[in-house]
Amino acid sequence: MRWRPYADTNAGRSVLLLALLLASPPPSYAVPMTNDPKGYHNIAWGSALGSRTDVAVTRDGEHVKEYELKGVAPSLAEIPVDSVRLTSVDEQFARVIIRYKGEETHRRILAYLEQEFGPVERLPGQMMRGLNQQYNWRGPDSEINLTYQAATERGFIFIDSRTLAPRFNDQIADTAD
Repeated sequence: MRWRPYADTNAGRSVLLLALLLASPPPSYAVPMTNDPKGYHNIAWGSALGSRTDVAVTRDGEHVKEYELKGVAPSLAEIPVDSVRLTSVDEQFARVIIRYKGEETHRRILAYLEQEFGPVERLPGQMMRGLNQQYNWRGPDSEINLTYQAATERGFIFIDSRTLAPRFNDQIADTAD
């Protein structure tokens, strides 16, 4: 009998899931999106990124591939960011992942997202400057999730196709054995 790490057991998976749930920010509610982008950078959801000449593969998996734009400094609305990754699942463009750092960059990005997609709901008693901030916008075809970790001054934006992004979960479930 070979040794199996604790995380390979069902109990280990349960502990890991519980830890992830406890570490995640409190749930937030999506604001209805006023201007659904239906993709990113003039690339529509579902497009075949592999056939484009303006992107380069950065991670090549069997079902999931990541790309970056060629010859373009990573930015969101002319705001410099650390990286912009376009992700496809089964050759269909389904997600954009943007990483950035710095409180000033976060402030500018949040202002842009509110201007472009609608203001976030500021409910009485809601903390807007907590350790973990999360904002969501949901449109008919797209969903945008921004998470900012104030302690490390790191931000993450996921812009997803609402119909294609759930396929990422299917790929995780198929390979988690």
